[in-house]
Amino acid sequence: MTTRIIVVMAATLAVSALLGSAEGATPVAGQIRIEATRPETGEVRPLPLASHWTAGDHQFSEDWGLHTQLKLIEEGHYLLPWFSHPRKERPELLPQIEKLAELKLPFVLSASQWESLLTNDPRFMSLPAEKNPNVVEVDGTIRKAVSPFGPVEPWREVGRTWTDNSGMKKLQEMYPDPPLVMFLSNNEHGKLRWTDVETSKRYVDKHGKGKEDSFKRQVVADGWIERYRALQEGMREGLANKTWKENSIFVGYGAFGLEHFGRWGGWRNYSLCSPGRLDPNPLMWDGGSPSYYTHNWNPSTDFKTWSPQVEFQNDVFQQQLARKMNPNFWIELSIWDGYTGGTHIPPKPNDKRKYYESLGQTFTPERYRGFVQFGMWLMRPRAVREFRGWIHPWQDGKPYFMAIVAAVDLVHQNPVLREWWRGGELVPNRAHKHPYQVDIPEEYQDEDRWFLLDANVNSQEYPWEMFWEVRVFALALVRGEAPKRQWLVYAHSPLADRKDVKLTIPDHGEITVDVSIGGSFYEVHEADRSVQAVAR
Repeated sequence: MTTRIIVVMAATLAVSALLGSAEGATPVAGQIRIEATRPETGEVRPLPLASHWTAGDHQFSEDWGLHTQLKLIEEGHYLLPWFSHPRKERPELLPQIEKLAELKLPFVLSASQWESLLTNDPRFMSLPAEKNPNVVEVDGTIRKAVSPFGPVEPWREVGRTWTDNSGMKKLQEMYPDPPLVMFLSNNEHGKLRWTDVETSKRYVDKHGKGKEDSFKRQVVADGWIERYRALQEGMREGLANKTWKENSIFVGYGAFGLEHFGRWGGWRNYSLCSPGRLDPNPLMWDGGSPSYYTHNWNPSTDFKTWSPQVEFQNDVFQQQLARKMNPNFWIELSIWDGYTGGTHIPPKPNDKRKYYESLGQTFTPERYRGFVQFGMWLMRPRAVREFRGWIHPWQDGKPYFMAIVAAVDLVHQNPVLREWWRGGELVPNRAHKHPYQVDIPEEYQDEDRWFLLDANVNSQEYPWEMFWEVRVFALALVRGEAPKRQWLVYAHSPLADRKDVKLTIPDHGEITVDVSIGGSFYEVHEADRSVQAVAR
């Protein structure tokens, strides 16, 4: 994020302060504005907001749209509004845009992949090889995938087309002074993978064949950094409004984190790590939205070792690395439970909820909330963005999305949790190592990657194997100095409410608590060894 954006964020906070800065005293819209624009580098950690990928563009899913979002905000919920990036005027959105402008709300413009036009638009795909931004193979064939080695100017040009159009001009005219605009990319367009660089004529002509893998990953990453930033600069240049230029950020799905770090020997094939740089995304983007997913296409679940709760413990130190490269890097979570069905869509054979049903389990909104809250308190993201299909009906998704909203609202509305979100430090459990230990680069071998508290109901044998059941997931935050430290403990039990679970807090000892499916919070005091329930 640029310095000028940080300055504008600070100005926005100052105006908000004049309106009444005490937390809990400002209207919800004002608090949303404050938290969305609060700089990551400030003394106070921003509180989370709830958001979504489904924009309500289909008749079946129209109730995901802005009218529903604004109603939820009026009811007191903490949402970061979202709608599809307009490239032409959309009269049906005008009343909602007027309301956004009236409330001075930040918002998200979601899109597919901006760079896809470089491949799908004949203006770019039909260019001669020397001017083509796509992959030129060693035999001169042009492949339908963008290249990190092609000319940069088409990236800037295609960026301008996304913002220099009638739809975006009308939007800027109606809402000339937004405090924050997030341009959100689905970021899944086909591109040259580093493992295939020797099929690229440009790469081979410049570097030859047989280079080390780390070299290949580095040059590919450097190429993407230059091109994605050029694309975003083009988008910024295409904006007609100075405030929009200053207050826009660019966030990509999957543009942060290597949750699979160390899971198997081939994990580096799906990364761009090189010595001194584990992940280049913070240099490519202003923010990333990693997938806290129980995918339907792999065996991950919410109740075994192979789970987002375990995998995302890898991202804690990576979050710190990201902010060293880009101090105001926006990190949110994309959430999905692997559900593929709906009123109008039959579930796929590998649907995750069908899998749970085959085991005699039910994946309820309560269970979903417990799962989501673990990721929230592990990462403390800027936003929690749910994924559903673009035609997913609101009535099907509402109970699950509102479980996320409830988890976000709780942070804002519970004064104890709000202060812990702002100020607690995550407690590593150094008694054990993360179960993913394959081919860890030497420079990261001493990083803390295990934060799960020992629980008497879990396996006492370490390291855990991939498909062992984890009955209770628990973590702790700490603040203060001995002998008057305090801890916040969060625990959830995916399959059943459990009584008298014994958890061990490092450097404190054992506590006994009840753990619910939907998640339980406790505050622990070192001075008198008391354990007090905060929220359940």
